[in-house]
Amino acid sequence: MRLNPARIAPALTVLYRLWVWTMRFKKNKNYKLIPDYMDKGRPVVLAIWHEELFALTGFGSTVLGGRLATVVSDSRDGELIAQVLRRIGFATARGSSTRGGLKALNQLRQHMSDGRIGVITVDGPRGPRQMAKDGAVYLAQKAGAVILPVRSRPSSAHIFTRSWDHFQLPLPFCDCAVLIGEPLEFAPGKMTSEELRLGSQRLAQALKDTLELG
Repeated sequence: MRLNPARIAPALTVLYRLWVWTMRFKKNKNYKLIPDYMDKGRPVVLAIWHEELFALTGFGSTVLGGRLATVVSDSRDGELIAQVLRRIGFATARGSSTRGGLKALNQLRQHMSDGRIGVITVDGPRGPRQMAKDGAVYLAQKAGAVILPVRSRPSSAHIFTRSWDHFQLPLPFCDCAVLIGEPLEFAPGKMTSEELRLGSQRLAQALKDTLELG
């Protein structure tokens, strides 16, 4: 028997809030880029890997006050995740790279127009691991947004090595460094499929480089 997401979400939200509350987030110097761009009225897209979703969602809900919007899979499991995210302050756009992706990106763009920070798991929802898809670059170019690659580095975590993404579950009371990388920008105008591919490769490299920042 499948449980109703509306019944489970409140308890999961409480558990998540408590778990994240025990974590000590540490920001690098590039964190200031987020409020700087927002104060200037420039849309911002935070690009993350799927495996670091737990920690970086917690960072967004606490340090950034939940002023974010993200794409969530248009599935039953996605409905549960969406309900938890909305309870911690996120706005959601429903869809994925395989179903309703363009519609979801347009919804996310609207949330950004309303003053929220966009967040995209660039290799989600099913991978391949750490291979950036085109959604973040497409969205940033259409919205005139800057992309900031973001990585997390918890001091202790359980790694689910059998999952496609090697999902990281930070342990309670750990320190967690959140590293903001160098901004990526794309010229206005229609992008070809080759330009999108190259932009996504550039983003993937920027995410890898970000983990080396202090």
